[in-house]
Amino acid sequence: MGWRKVKATESCEMESLEPETGGAQSGATQSAEDARTLIPAVPEEIPGANTGGPAPKEQAAASATIGPALSVQSDTIASGEKPCAGDEAAGAGQPADVVQRPTIRLEMKHPLAIRWMHWINFPVLFTMIWSGLLIYWNDSDNAYRYPHEVYRVGVGPVTLLRMFPAWFYTNRFWDMRYHVTEGLGYHFFFMWLFAINGLAYVAYLAVSGNWRLMVPTKRSWKEAIQVTLFDLGLSKMHPPAKKYNGAQKIAYTTIILMGAGSLITGLSIYKPTQAHWLTTLLGGYEMARWEHFWLTMGFCGFFLLHVFQVVKTGWNNFRGMVSGIEIRPADAPPYVEERRDA
Repeated sequence: MGWRKVKATESCEMESLEPETGGAQSGATQSAEDARTLIPAVPEEIPGANTGGPAPKEQAAASATIGPALSVQSDTIASGEKPCAGDEAAGAGQPADVVQRPTIRLEMKHPLAIRWMHWINFPVLFTMIWSGLLIYWNDSDNAYRYPHEVYRVGVGPVTLLRMFPAWFYTNRFWDMRYHVTEGLGYHFFFMWLFAINGLAYVAYLAVSGNWRLMVPTKRSWKEAIQVTLFDLGLSKMHPPAKKYNGAQKIAYTTIILMGAGSLITGLSIYKPTQAHWLTTLLGGYEMARWEHFWLTMGFCGFFLLHVFQVVKTGWNNFRGMVSGIEIRPADAPPYVEERRDA
């Protein structure tokens, strides 16, 4: 009695051994539908099977050959999967059906309300800054010595830069001169949208509990230094991946306070008589104007830094603010599990 190879003819091929008994197959004939899960037939008479004696060397060698194939096919059949030609390695001791765990997952990062208020605030704040520049062009100091250049950057009597030079107001791209009434109209209208959107944002943070993820803690200041050093290339220690790292917590909380300061100082110079107590509290009308101006410059600096960081971080971070979904490592802890640290 010899052994011959039988090959399944399905899309996934596997070779197995079948005993030969004078050219006729022993055991039940396999149907075409069962070819993909073919199990070698067992011969009717095996020497030594009934007597308990040892099997011949040929039978022992054949059994050793069939054994792994039977094991592979049995595991595959039990799991309901189709045997494939690459299962020789599985027969050598590897599991037949290897389950691959995902390495990434999708996670909601920013709620819909946060995303709406973020994108509403962008054009509103831009219009506020643009209209404010139209108003500022018409201004000067009390003695009219520096028209359109009221404020400066310098140390003591030494002036490094006056805000703003003539080319800033008029050039080949725009002309900001003589638009003060237009600037006032836009400024006084959009300031209400800015105030409503800002108040809604703060209210949502308070009600939803998201303020716990944003307000900085003692540990945030140390983490902010690590983030800054890493971004500047001065440190190779990557900051921990969070919804908001220490630097973001400080920056976003500061920008909320700056927004409140802009509304307060703006109101004091918009209605200096009716809100005289507020104007006085801020140091007088001229001081309130100075504070309002530099808060605006702070918004401009934050905007440039914010855009730079978004571009540097990449599309995944930007997608989180557009669709709310971010791709994260599968083993990363969910954002909802983050707690306020000490």
